[in-house]
Amino acid sequence: MAGSFGAADMNRRLLHPAVRPLLFLSCCLPLFWLVAAVFLDRLGANPAEALIRSLGDWAIRALVLVLMVTPLRILTGWSALARWRRMLGLFAFFYASLHLLAYAWFDMEWLPSAVIADLVQRPFILVGMLAWLILLALALTSFDRAIRRLGAARWRALHRLVYAAAALVTVHFLWMRSGKNDYFEVWIYGGLFALLLGWRLWHAQRRRA
Repeated sequence: MAGSFGAADMNRRLLHPAVRPLLFLSCCLPLFWLVAAVFLDRLGANPAEALIRSLGDWAIRALVLVLMVTPLRILTGWSALARWRRMLGLFAFFYASLHLLAYAWFDMEWLPSAVIADLVQRPFILVGMLAWLILLALALTSFDRAIRRLGAARWRALHRLVYAAAALVTVHFLWMRSGKNDYFEVWIYGGLFALLLGWRLWHAQRRRA
């Protein structure tokens, strides 16, 4: 009884009108910090590289949060969390897009030929681009109109590709860090993605059983 009341109380809190703007501002804080760091010259000796990598890091963190929503919702009974999954997913795509744009600007100087050559020469760039394309497809179909047009079953099947995006992101991050032999964060994010995917498979099997 107490647990049930606690879940109901938390759901009411999560559905409070103030939650949406607070969540939106919280998701914007990393961008505000990075913009301030650029103007205050706080990004170190190589600010372009620091900006590109920081945007990529925040895209990964947002993706982890997106994948945590369903397990938390089911395990805690906080069903209202589902309401905020779309916003978190769009912010994951937003930071991934800024990461891509910063790479195209600072590393490739907006030259399409240079980007294409880099895709061929460095496989981790290609893997990252594939992950971004999946996130693009998910962002474009994250709205109610797209859900109605696709149908619930096809929409759910499409959005399960978020796990493929997570796997590609992990490979992208792993290859990128291999040059410096620094894998600590790779194992953290890769482990979280594997744990969340494992939970999803276990839960699906349990429902079928």
